[in-house]
Amino acid sequence: MEPLYSTATGVIRVSDGHTDNDNRRYPYVKLTPAADFGTLYHGEEDELLITGYRRSLPKTILSAILSIVSLGFLQLVFYWKPIWRLRGTSRRCLLSEATQVLLQNKFFEGFVEDVKTRPLLQPLTSLLPKRAPSHDARLVGSLVHYSISEQSVDIPVATGDAERYQRWRTSSSGDSELEDDRKALIGPPKEQIGEDEHSYRFFEHKKVVYHWHVERATFVPLRGLEEGTLLTQFHEDFKGYSKEDQSLRQEVYGPNEIYIKVKSYFGLFVQEILNPFYIFQVFSLTLWFLEDYYYYAICIIVILQVSMVISLYETKKQSITLRDMVAHSSQVTVLRQSGLTESIDSRQLVPGDVVVIPRKGCMMSCDAALISGNCIVNESMLTGESVPITKTPVPNPPPEEGAPMPCFDPEQHKRHTLFGGTHIIQTRSYGPDLVKAVVIRTGFNTMKGDLVRSILYPKPVGFVFYRDSMKFIGLLFLLAMFGIIYSVVILIHLEACDIDIIYKALDILTIAVPPSLPAAMTVGTIYAQARLKKQGIFCISPLRINVCGKLKLICFDKTGTLTEDGLDLWGVVSLQDQHFLPAIQRPSELSPGHLVTAMATCHSLTIIDGKLSGDPLDLIMFESTNWVLEEPNLENNELDTIAPTVVRPPTGETMYPSGDSRLSPQEIGIVRQFPFASALQRMSVVVRALDADHMDVYAKGSPEMIASLCNKNTIPLDFHDVLGGYTQEGFRVLALAWRSLDPKVSWHHVHKVARRDIESNLTFLGLLVMRNTLKSATSRVIKELQSANIRTVMVTGDNMLTAISVARECRMVQASCKVITVNATAPSSDAPARIRWIPDDRDDSDIFNVRVIKSANSTYQSMPNGDVPQGPDYCFALNGDSFRVLCNHFPELLPKVVQRGTVFARMSPDQKAQLVEELQKLSYCVGMCGDGANDCGALKTAHAGISLSEMEASVASPFTSRVPDISCVPVVIKEGRAALVTSFGVFKFMALYSIIQFVSVVILYWINSNLGDLQFLYVDLVITTTVAILMGHNGAYPRLVKRRPPGSLFSLPIMLSILLQVTLVALFQITAYVSLHYQPWFDYTPHTPEPCSSGSSADDNVFCPENTVVFIMSSFQYIVLAAAFSKGPPYRLPIWRNYLFILDLIFLTIATSLLLLIPARGAFLSDVLQIDITVNRHIQYPLFIVCLVALYSILALTLETFIVDSDILKSCLRRLRCKRRPKNKFKLVEKELLADPTWPPLERCGSPNEGNQTELVDEIT
Repeated sequence: MEPLYSTATGVIRVSDGHTDNDNRRYPYVKLTPAADFGTLYHGEEDELLITGYRRSLPKTILSAILSIVSLGFLQLVFYWKPIWRLRGTSRRCLLSEATQVLLQNKFFEGFVEDVKTRPLLQPLTSLLPKRAPSHDARLVGSLVHYSISEQSVDIPVATGDAERYQRWRTSSSGDSELEDDRKALIGPPKEQIGEDEHSYRFFEHKKVVYHWHVERATFVPLRGLEEGTLLTQFHEDFKGYSKEDQSLRQEVYGPNEIYIKVKSYFGLFVQEILNPFYIFQVFSLTLWFLEDYYYYAICIIVILQVSMVISLYETKKQSITLRDMVAHSSQVTVLRQSGLTESIDSRQLVPGDVVVIPRKGCMMSCDAALISGNCIVNESMLTGESVPITKTPVPNPPPEEGAPMPCFDPEQHKRHTLFGGTHIIQTRSYGPDLVKAVVIRTGFNTMKGDLVRSILYPKPVGFVFYRDSMKFIGLLFLLAMFGIIYSVVILIHLEACDIDIIYKALDILTIAVPPSLPAAMTVGTIYAQARLKKQGIFCISPLRINVCGKLKLICFDKTGTLTEDGLDLWGVVSLQDQHFLPAIQRPSELSPGHLVTAMATCHSLTIIDGKLSGDPLDLIMFESTNWVLEEPNLENNELDTIAPTVVRPPTGETMYPSGDSRLSPQEIGIVRQFPFASALQRMSVVVRALDADHMDVYAKGSPEMIASLCNKNTIPLDFHDVLGGYTQEGFRVLALAWRSLDPKVSWHHVHKVARRDIESNLTFLGLLVMRNTLKSATSRVIKELQSANIRTVMVTGDNMLTAISVARECRMVQASCKVITVNATAPSSDAPARIRWIPDDRDDSDIFNVRVIKSANSTYQSMPNGDVPQGPDYCFALNGDSFRVLCNHFPELLPKVVQRGTVFARMSPDQKAQLVEELQKLSYCVGMCGDGANDCGALKTAHAGISLSEMEASVASPFTSRVPDISCVPVVIKEGRAALVTSFGVFKFMALYSIIQFVSVVILYWINSNLGDLQFLYVDLVITTTVAILMGHNGAYPRLVKRRPPGSLFSLPIMLSILLQVTLVALFQITAYVSLHYQPWFDYTPHTPEPCSSGSSADDNVFCPENTVVFIMSSFQYIVLAAAFSKGPPYRLPIWRNYLFILDLIFLTIATSLLLLIPARGAFLSDVLQIDITVNRHIQYPLFIVCLVALYSILALTLETFIVDSDILKSCLRRLRCKRRPKNKFKLVEKELLADPTWPPLERCGSPNEGNQTELVDEIT
């Protein structure tokens, strides 16, 4: 099916096509007239299809009439299904005319929002931020969906770049019409807009505001300064707003607050009571009162009241807790247009305001870009990283001829962004200047607001068990319909009165579809959640517990998750004559020089409350030098006016033995910091020594990145060999470099120069070698998961070789497994994209048989035989850059690489989340375990995210462990399996409970009888409720097995189990009923039902032998099935370990047996439950019923234990289904890999690498 995308005035259809003179294929964009829907966030995870609607008077009148006729039931349905209300009362219209919009996401969810209009004193365009011309062009380039004419127009769009339209073609238009089409694509004519510029049309969806964009003729998200704002604008254009300008913008952006409305108890009560579950309960209660079932109805009312009170209290408590956690309001100082400052409430802030950050710090109430001074920030609320981070001003690079002006990006410039909800510990400024920041986002648009929205509106859990549950309830409803038809026919035949026919027919509905089924299904997850809490694992999304039972693959972060968080400095490797020297274990023994200075200055440490704080790696490096760090106000020095931080040797002695102070200054001031960025893989500082006539640059980062920035002549000849040796041993390696700046470079110039100009032409200094040890539980847990056939994958931002070494050390990669590094490079001006497959172990003496496969577009060279194993004993390792190239240029290879990928290194946070999505596309049920830092996106994307951080960021993860190692992962999986098996057992029991009762009532209706009120109470309350509650009390089995529990109710073994049990239930109830008629003492005359016309009803015939036999037999069936469906190993502890459940079954068995065997008429239980003494007056027949129950118990238990769960049955069913292809995509991909002896395609290449060795590569162009 061709995908559709559109805006308010047109819809596009994307299809594959190519021109006659070009063999390259482009997706064509076909434009057809359609003006009532569009797309938001095209191509993103949050993509929405938006459709316009306007009130229709005829539909509204018809809906009102139908609501009156249905006594308001139609309005209740409209409350449950707002989309039906929209379509039942409104018509589709242009988005420009819409008063309501329908939003649909990729999860097939629909939302209806009202479009509001607000008058403005100024045009909306003057109140919104000005975008960079390049950004506007990019927006125009993406507008490929406008209605141009009645003729369709195909627009070839280069894949991955909507800005570059190569040519236009139309089937029936000339050049002049084509020119009009171009204009229509860029924007509608002004006369077509017809929109008052002083009005503000918008709607709100999930706390995000979307406003009407006149020129684009569609709704767009309301943005602040986070998109399309030039970096130079922050320094030149934003000088503060006047009160009037600020007030005008507040009309557009609203108050700067993350406000969560807490409903009153009455509002929560109305919302709860209108739930379909409670409506069905109210319907059932009403029916039972009309039938005089007072006792049972009153008990259900009491239970409902108690559960509702608890539910309302917990809901309100959680809402208040969340509201108090995210609510924040304070006084902030803003800079006015006049240059003066003013203190205002933080709720009045708007994008573009300039706020002054106090010297002693504060709690940020918005997202802001720092434009002057430095800030020490604790971002643990957002990232889970408790280490303070230094924020520096947004760069202000000078314009370059021919190059586009750089724009601000919150992700790219996060080291210059102060995020809402983070704590500013302290600030630093140069001289008398204030520390200032420009507000870029407010309210729910901030990063904190986005986190809160992810909690309020979580991603739906697409778990097949829940979908199947609804389908099965639908089947029970169909069964009820057949029962209703049967009841009506039988009761009419017995000449029942009309009202009795209606009551009994509706009663069948409440029996076949048990109202307590949804509540009973949550029992397993509630017990599992409690058990997890006892083990220090907290769950904020109980529905995810069942999902954990199906986990097939777990992604692990490395640092802080698999390995210890802290690092030990193992040694420092310096240079001599372009070769590395042996590592020095004690850095204090190093000779004074640039290497020591780099270790003492290239960091972002700060002093907080008299204690040195910062990144653990920086702390270890700095403390190993024994230098001293000082900040202003601690001790005056001559560098205070130009440098906020000063470092000096531990004593007053000079650094060099010569004692020449001109060569060896005692104080070094850090003039400017370029903070570490994961995308850049480095950090650097500009420093100046006391009395020196120039400044120096020191850089630190990944060895590969630092080497690429250094002068080639300064890189050691044995760089790759030494680096590879350390990384393969599992060490974490950093490189240091240095550069001297020209004496003409001034202090002011340093703060304006671009980072890339500073970090260039460096001199390589040496290596820092860090040791990062595995946590004690890592290897054991990895082995446990692999023995359970659960795949493990490492996703880290660390070095590739270090990651491979750790993977081998923890046995994520087995010793016999060959690792093939996938090195993909993006296309350049003179070369296409290509992939190199590089095995880790190579033997140059091997001779490879090279096979050349030619195709129309390229040449593939593959190696069918050779050193790389062709089978399951190899895996792939790749970095973030290669992963990005694969996604963009080799999507057809991505499933195979991901299927065999085990180590993913240098992955950014977004790439981690993207990898999880790719694994999910292969039908994997994916878990993610991380320490919270940079893992939030992947934790939210995975089916089950487990955070090892207790910071506030863990609220975005379904599970949070107090134990900071991965031992929690198998615990969660075990509890998930136990909860899932419990849910299946409870669901099967509740389904069979309704069918047992359905069969009993159908049999009794045949003789115009029915179960009594207290008999219903005994079955529903005493038996069913206690059994359903205690069935889930079984703990999880202590060992993980390879086979996962079933995830679908409609799997053949489960359906076969239900069908066979239903057959046994009906067979034995009918047998017990029929056997009664063959007893010599059974007298038909007293129990023959009288015609209903004489005033008799089914309730008058409760006290009869037929009723007693059917009731007792069915009661035993409930007890037997409860034991049969309470599964034990291999997912839960044996049933006998569930002591409360066993005691309950024993009590119920004794009580029901007493009802059958006690012959005394005056016995309390028999008298209350209306047991006919005729049945137990002759001991032979009760003993026959006991034997019948025993036979049924043996058959039911044997069926569940030895037949349904047996491997023989599953093997037979698999053969009967003739299953030719696996259902899961990852099995299909793995099957293809095993069947293809040429995969991966390898070639022996003659291009030498460093060290004059030949590498095995394969180029796919």
